[in-house]
Amino acid sequence: MLRFTLAPVVLCTLAGLGCGFVLAQNADDASAPHLRAAWEKNYLTVSGDHLPGPIRINYLEAYCRPGSTDRDWGETVIRHQAELASASDDGRVIRLRDKLADGVVVEHTITVGADEIDFDIAAHNPTDKTSEAHWAQPCIRVDEFTGCGKEDARTLVPDYARKCFLFIDGELARLPTEPWATEARYTPGQVYCPKPVDRDDVNPRPLSTLVPSNGLCGCFSADDRLIMAVAFEPYQEIFQGVIACIHNDFRIGGLAPGETKKIRGKLYIVKNEMDPLLERFRRDFPEQAK
Repeated sequence: MLRFTLAPVVLCTLAGLGCGFVLAQNADDASAPHLRAAWEKNYLTVSGDHLPGPIRINYLEAYCRPGSTDRDWGETVIRHQAELASASDDGRVIRLRDKLADGVVVEHTITVGADEIDFDIAAHNPTDKTSEAHWAQPCIRVDEFTGCGKEDARTLVPDYARKCFLFIDGELARLPTEPWATEARYTPGQVYCPKPVDRDDVNPRPLSTLVPSNGLCGCFSADDRLIMAVAFEPYQEIFQGVIACIHNDFRIGGLAPGETKKIRGKLYIVKNEMDPLLERFRRDFPEQAK
């Protein structure tokens, strides 16, 4: 059985910018690969001795209003402030609290496992006004994981994007997909909108005509030894961005006064064996597996 100890806590700033902690492995378990995670100042960093480099996630980059596909980004974002609410004694559970400018409160429980990170999210509107919080963006930076760096991330099809994948017509599709959209309010990048989501409500980047079969997306490591994959339920879009990032942005869909909605997600980092990953995904997200 794996045993864990809590590594030294990162200094909490008096300015209220957040705290960080790291999940550390006991020395006698050093031969067993295990993920570690730390959260500080809006960034969740996932690392492990077996990874080619850390994965930094802007968690969360933004909460967004609907009508975003062809609108200035500044008019879409709902300002928020994140804080570390608590951390378990064994270091395996991070609890965050986001406070949105419209009064909505979003609680995040992040649980670190051997080869996956679990996200349990509850968005609650305690106000007497309807919230336009429609979707949110965990921005997953994969430049080090893919070994491609950040330098070309704003080219039409950056090198890191060629390591990324999603599922179209039930089959794995490597980027760039064909056709490849090139026109939008902001370029480059590529957005894939699932069928139930209004195409007027996604990222203002080039919008593919291709419809993802499910929300599972990710990338292959620099040496093709590992897969990093992510999924949320419900999800708003899959997005290849311009800072060496891949998104599976989760959906809230607005909140009526007093309403609470639940979202769940998984980030997997596993051997490059797609069939076992798909089995886990279908078990974890049976709604999307249909």
